[in-house]
Amino acid sequence: MERLVCLAAGYLCGCFLTAEIVAHYRTGQGVASLGTGNPGTANVVGQLGIGWGALVLLGDVGKTALALALCRFWLAPGLGMVGGLYAGLGAVLGHNFPVWRRFRGGKGVAVTCAAIVLVSPLWGAVSCLAGLAAVLLSGYLPLGAVLIPCLFIIPAFAVHGVEPGILSAVLAILMVIRHIHGMERIASHTEKKFGQRRT
Repeated sequence: MERLVCLAAGYLCGCFLTAEIVAHYRTGQGVASLGTGNPGTANVVGQLGIGWGALVLLGDVGKTALALALCRFWLAPGLGMVGGLYAGLGAVLGHNFPVWRRFRGGKGVAVTCAAIVLVSPLWGAVSCLAGLAAVLLSGYLPLGAVLIPCLFIIPAFAVHGVEPGILSAVLAILMVIRHIHGMERIASHTEKKFGQRRT
């Protein structure tokens, strides 16, 4: 039951789309009217600039941290890291599939990165840095996005145990699903590189 409570709490936090608030404040319209319509940092940076994108990133990290804090210190303190991962998974699901937006949300990159770094600072940071390196070397955002949670699966199983490993694998699967078309475009050499994007 505690696991479900953490998942639900994370989902509710994740449903708060910072990009929607920023877009309304800056343009008077929803984020759906900007670029790709994706309520994420990359789209907001491409359309409104780095400063507004940084605000979206801060909000997405903040809502993830709130979800984890609620579970770790109030709703299910006995679960420890596992509770944090359930909360993080819930936050990703809420961000990607918010009920109030007819389940059409973002891709969950910032939320996923925040979740794994908060539950496992060392290995989460290593995974994120490896994903960032992949983006810098290749220029492809989807590649880095998918690589981050996939890399984290290894230490999640090896260092933290079976249940954290399974939850990390679910996070990776969600990321692959959200970036499958981007990965297909990379394979067919039709994906634009980061410097060429206007998202």
